[in-house]
Amino acid sequence: MLRSPKIIALLISLSLFAFANVAEAAARFDVSYLWHSSVGSVKAYKKKIGRILGSGTAKRLRIVKKRKLYGLIYRHRGSIRQARRIARKHSRILRARRLPKAAPIRSQRWRFIGTSRPRKSQVAQSLPSFEEDIKIVENKQGGQEQFLTQAVEKYVAKLRKKGLIARDERTAWSVYDFATGKKLVSINENLQLQAASLIKPFIALAYFHEKKRGEVTYDKKAKHHMRRMIQRSNNHSTNWVMRQLGGPLEVGALLKVNYPEIFQDIDLVEYIPRGGRTYRNKASANDYSRFLLALWKNKLPNTRELKRLMSLPGPDRLYTRVKSVPRGTKVYNKTGSTAHLCGDMGILVVKGKRGKRYAYTLVGIIEKQSAAGHYGRWIRSRGDVIRMVSNIVYRGIKRYHHKHTL
Repeated sequence: MLRSPKIIALLISLSLFAFANVAEAAARFDVSYLWHSSVGSVKAYKKKIGRILGSGTAKRLRIVKKRKLYGLIYRHRGSIRQARRIARKHSRILRARRLPKAAPIRSQRWRFIGTSRPRKSQVAQSLPSFEEDIKIVENKQGGQEQFLTQAVEKYVAKLRKKGLIARDERTAWSVYDFATGKKLVSINENLQLQAASLIKPFIALAYFHEKKRGEVTYDKKAKHHMRRMIQRSNNHSTNWVMRQLGGPLEVGALLKVNYPEIFQDIDLVEYIPRGGRTYRNKASANDYSRFLLALWKNKLPNTRELKRLMSLPGPDRLYTRVKSVPRGTKVYNKTGSTAHLCGDMGILVVKGKRGKRYAYTLVGIIEKQSAAGHYGRWIRSRGDVIRMVSNIVYRGIKRYHHKHTL
């Protein structure tokens, strides 16, 4: 059936409008305050509005350069809706002082000016290098599995000797290479440890299982809580999801009964308490490894959505500030943090020779028997330990894949 040029033009414009809306929803946004040709003027303005908006906001103000202009932004990297809400709130305060209003701006790889560029923590700088361990183990005979396990064990032993991992701390590590189908690292893999927020993708799986059965709906409200649970690690949203399924015990039973080949060491028994002090839910590194394997092979319900949620921009200890892992690596992960536990579990998809990608899992968990005296310092330091092990793992996997071009 022929359509008139006006109708065709209308359909094209509607398609472009819909595409623009989808692209905007997927993009990340910051908040912008001022653009000026003089960096001195922007620095002065930063101090001024930092005092007006408070110390919490001041800590996230950044001076950036774009072409010939310097800008002042609030580093947010959130949705357009969140950025607009922050901009409106700040604009009300600034307009009362007769200052220009704030506005959302699409986040990008800003060129930071001055001290606003993220710096390595003192803890990361104090960690010993892994290069010597890599070279020693590389020279030994043995397969890829033996090489990597030895390298990780040797590095963790070095940290313990230097007191950078305490006596009351247990660690567990797991690495699986999808390209070769081999488990490359298995250290304390079946040790049942506190789960913290690492348990949240399991809860998402339970919800999608019930959705497939028609017991729950994945409507706008459910999508909102699911995204906040996985991307923001929001505890209120996590408890909301569990309540839809009957509570923690029901979620744990659902997973054990329907996915016994994955969840062999899991104990899911409590809602996330106020303040995030969750210590009773437990799982093993092998539980996370088996879950990631099933996720990557699309053996779980709503795999596509679960992968999307786990790939949304957020914190990680496997790729960000990990020097060896190349830029552009795709990460599907979930972190976990309490005064007793620091962990991360995820899939890294790395670009190898000739642009072809290969994927592997990495699970790293450090559990402390007594609560850390200084939570922030402890979490940063143990997060850096996981990053250093991620360096070792990538170097070992790269050693094989670059030798055997995929």
